[in-house]
Order: sequence, then structure tokens, then C-alpha cells
Amino acid sequence: MMRKLLVQTSALRRLSSPHSLPSFLTSSSRRCSSSSSSSETTAAQPPITSVEHLDDEPSQPTSKLSIDRSALYNPPEHSHEPSSNSELVKHLKSIIKFRGGPISVAEYMEEVLTNPKAGFYINRDVFGTEGDFITSPEVSQMFGEMIGVWVMCLWEQMGQPSKVNLVELGPGRGTLMADLLRGTSKFKNFTGSLQIHMVECSPTLQKLQHKNLNCVDEDSHNGNAEKSTISMLAGTPVSWHAALEQVPSGLPTIIIAHEFYDALPVHQFQRASRGWCEKMIDVAEDSSFRFVLSPQPTPAKLYMMERCKWAGAEEIAKLDQIEVCPKAIELTRAIAERIGSDGGGALVIDYGLNGIVSDSLQAIRKHKFVNILDNPGSADLSAYVDFASIRHSAEEASEDVTVHGPITQSQLLGSLGINFRVEALLKNCSDEQAESLRTGYWRLVGEGEAPFWEGPDDQVPIGMGTRYLVMAIVNKKQGIPVSFQ
Repeated sequence: MMRKLLVQTSALRRLSSPHSLPSFLTSSSRRCSSSSSSSETTAAQPPITSVEHLDDEPSQPTSKLSIDRSALYNPPEHSHEPSSNSELVKHLKSIIKFRGGPISVAEYMEEVLTNPKAGFYINRDVFGTEGDFITSPEVSQMFGEMIGVWVMCLWEQMGQPSKVNLVELGPGRGTLMADLLRGTSKFKNFTGSLQIHMVECSPTLQKLQHKNLNCVDEDSHNGNAEKSTISMLAGTPVSWHAALEQVPSGLPTIIIAHEFYDALPVHQFQRASRGWCEKMIDVAEDSSFRFVLSPQPTPAKLYMMERCKWAGAEEIAKLDQIEVCPKAIELTRAIAERIGSDGGGALVIDYGLNGIVSDSLQAIRKHKFVNILDNPGSADLSAYVDFASIRHSAEEASEDVTVHGPITQSQLLGSLGINFRVEALLKNCSDEQAESLRTGYWRLVGEGEAPFWEGPDDQVPIGMGTRYLVMAIVNKKQGIPVSFQ
């Protein structure tokens, strides 16, 4: 069926190289010129954060992995005004005062993003052009449609079970899931098997997801007081959970984690004369936040040592800073154990590296880089995902799973037929819609600045097709998933 068709035509669906553009990007039949007028300005980097030592030992010369952040081409912005005395700032300072010392970068990051009262994700819509950043589903409907193709192919490999949990971690506005359901709505056997589970901690985003999935709440038919929620996009039941552990087990499960891992809190370590020390956050004399080094080993160092065990000695010797994400390790283990026992698979899509990550933590406010410690709670914090760590965590957690990738987002979408999809959409659209389709396509699969762009330089589409990596974790019984064959 769908999987067989994809395998048979996979050779045609490979994306061209950046130097060989598809015809619909160079065709003059629409108002989209084939000439290249892209600017060659170098992308600005986020400010490098200095580390203050708790003692007088000299700092070591720093060598860092080169982190490509040019997808965000706006110049860095830093407010030199003192941070506002917000409730979150007061809360963070009270924690530091109560502890009698600094807190870890991970704890700071978790409070900034998910504090129940003032966390960045909790009480606002931070996605899209009016928010702080744009994700792939917000770029084009084609992204969710292609993910739907992958999920349906995996469902077929699983033997087309009559019931399957489809879980999305951190669904944002619900755009990906909505496009997935619209795109697969004609395949009734597939959509009829789905039990949708949205893992979301923000009440504000839960309401937005409910709306975008066109959900209706119905009285339960079994006499319970609880109401059931149905997405009218495909007639599928939908439920919300604060964590993956709350999703019922026992059914085959397909998990989508798109730009979820990058928001999990990371611990940062720096090499010093006394060995590896964890970077911490303290309050300076002027009441601003500052970085310091822990004078003693911290519990998170156990995770750092485990991560170093997975890396080669030569790789570690080149680094003076290391990031580790214990929550990513634990989440991956939970995913692998569930897939190993219940069947199914997981698709992880995020920006990151297929190896150990050095200093990548960044803050983004209104599509611009800002200082990580500037006005906490007003900017998104994220870090590069360590895909090698995901692989090792999954493989150690369950002998019944296999890990595939990472491949690039461009390779994933190309193998699923995005070229065919955009060509089909271009046949029945206005000039304005055609421009939007080409721009969205380039953002999803292109690399660097769009060569066909003739608009303002500060609005040139930036391709993220090679910036984002994709990894699949599947039950061994199901074979190699589509796109990774």
C-alpha cells in the first residue's frame, strides 16, 4: 500500500542538491524569479557568556564546537537595563537565597520555561510570526502532511493494528497534528485506529490545540462523569496529559517529538584546573544573575561521566565545555521501554549534533538572540540535541528496539514525497499562494538563503533542511522504517 509505493518511487523523491533546484523553484510561470539576489551577510552569533570562578584559579583556554545558528539571521539583542523585578526573578532569587548558593543551569532553564505561574511556555502563545520563533509546522502544511505519511507507513509495518496510541510531545499550537489528520483523513482504517494523546503542560496551549484540532467535547457513553473529546478533522478521540507517563500503556504506540528535546533542561560543565566543574547561576552584588563554577562535584556529574563513557577519549580531550541533558536520557529510556514492550516507534526531529554537545544554550526573544540571563521568562531557552546520546540511551534501555539515523530533515521530507506534494499544490493556486508554497518549501528542505528570493534582504527565507536532524526508534519486529532504508 502506502509504504510499498514510497519504496518503489524513492529514487525519484530524493531531493536535488542545493545547486540543482527543482523546476518549481526556477520556473517563470509564476511570479517567482529564478534569479538569485540573496545577500551574503554572515549570520550574527549569540553573545558568549563568561563564567566567573568561585576561586582565583586561572581560567583554561576554551575550545568549542562550532555551532551553526545562522537560521536565525537577526543580530543579537541585549538589554543593558536591569532585569525587571518580576515574580519569576523574585522566585529564582528566593531559591538561591534559600539554598545558600547557586542553582544549576538546568534548574534555571526549567523554571524559566515551565514555572507554573510565570514560565515562558505556560501562559502565552509563543509560536509563529507574532511569537518568539517559528517551527516547521507553522511554515507549511506540507510538513505535517509528510509526517502523516511516515506515521501511516509505520502503522502498516506494524500490521495495521485496530487501535494505536499516537502521541505528540510538546505539540505547540497543534498545527502538526491538525495537518497530519487532514492529510490522512481519507484513509479511514488508519484514522479509525488512532487514539490521539497530546503531551502538553501549558493550559494556554492546550486550549489552542483543542481549537486547532477542531475538537468537540461529548458526554461519555459509559455513564462516567468525564466527557470524551473528538477531533472532527478525522473523527479521532483526543486526550491531554502533562507527561508521557500519563499516556495509557498496553497499546502499540507511535510517538512524535518535534522540537521537544531542545527545550529539556541541560547541565553545563566547564574544564578547570581542578577538573570538570558544573556551571551554576548565582546572584551578583548588583542583584543581577551571573554564572559561577561549583566548588564541589554535583549530582549531575554522574550523567556527565556517563555521557563521556559513550564518547571517545579524543573527542572529550578537544572540549573545554560539555552539555548533558539527564531528562533527555530518561525520556529516551522511557520511550524505548514502551516501544520495546508495546510495539510501535518514535520519530525525533530537532536541531542538534550527532555527537557530544559543547556550549549551545541560547535564548530567543521575538526572533532575535538575547542574553540567557536577561529578564528570565521573557525569552525561549533551548539547546542543541545530542542525537548520539539518544541512540545510546535507547539501545541500553531495551534490546527490543533499533535506532535509525540521524538523517537530515531534507532527506526525510524528500523521501516521503514533498516534491510531488508541492508540485500538486502549485497546479491549483494563486500567484500569492505559489509564492508562499515555494518559500515554505525552501524553509523546510533548503540550505541557507533562498536563491530565488527577490524581496527585502531581511526577509529572505532561510532553509533549515540540513540544520534539523531526524532519528527513529522502532520495535525490532517492524523492520527498518521508511526514509531510513
